Amino acid sequence: MQNKKVNIIDLGLIDYQEAWDFQEKLFAETVAVKLANRKNNTKEPTPNYLMTCQHPHVYTLGRSGKEEHLLLDKEGLDANEISFYKINRGGDITYHGPGQLVVYPILDLDNFFTDIHKFLRLLEEAVIKTLKDYGIKGGRSEGFTGVWLEGENTQALMFGERKICAMGVKASRWVTMHGLALNVNTDLAYFGNIVPCGIQEKAVTSMHLELGKTLELGAVASVLKGHLAKLFEMEIL
Repeated sequence: MQNKKVNIIDLGLIDYQEAWDFQEKLFAETVAVKLANRKNNTKEPTPNYLMTCQHPHVYTLGRSGKEEHLLLDKEGLDANEISFYKINRGGDITYHGPGQLVVYPILDLDNFFTDIHKFLRLLEEAVIKTLKDYGIKGGRSEGFTGVWLEGENTQALMFGERKICAMGVKASRWVTMHGLALNVNTDLAYFGNIVPCGIQEKAVTSMHLELGKTLELGAVASVLKGHLAKLFEMEIL
């Protein structure tokens, strides 16, 4: 029997390592339930979680990433008080910081659908719908994950294709972790120290830059969680 109930956890501003450890704990507990069900021929429901948070300044490098895409050495990181972690998600290098909405879905996809491609596309779709609610037209870029904007924003002097939401996930035994990072009020200057997602000659942007105003991050999170709930047919707890 599929369990579509999802526990919402808002961690606020939290150190990246602390949030990662918490993810790993929930991930391991969920996998343990699945293994016990298989071993004992039982049907205990597996839990699902949707974590939201912000992080202090940090760069993270995924399994397929190249360390040269970080343009600061250790002294530069220390001088700017930025952390750096090599992690077990897919994707290359990205930045997290205050004003960015980070969402970590820890879901047992056996409760929804066993299709990683569909999982990624629905995460993107939830962001696209959220942006639309704020009057921003987001979309996909062929060959890349995440959500992108096209066209011109002459007020912000932004032209051409630019990324507004990065994604990188891990899945094992159909249990997911890591997730997406939507630039809401993000200080984009920190992206200048990396090759974002390993993509040369691509710009990044944020909702506040596109709209010319600061947004209430909690409100954006609420809208995004609503779209995730509808797309995944979740029962939010």
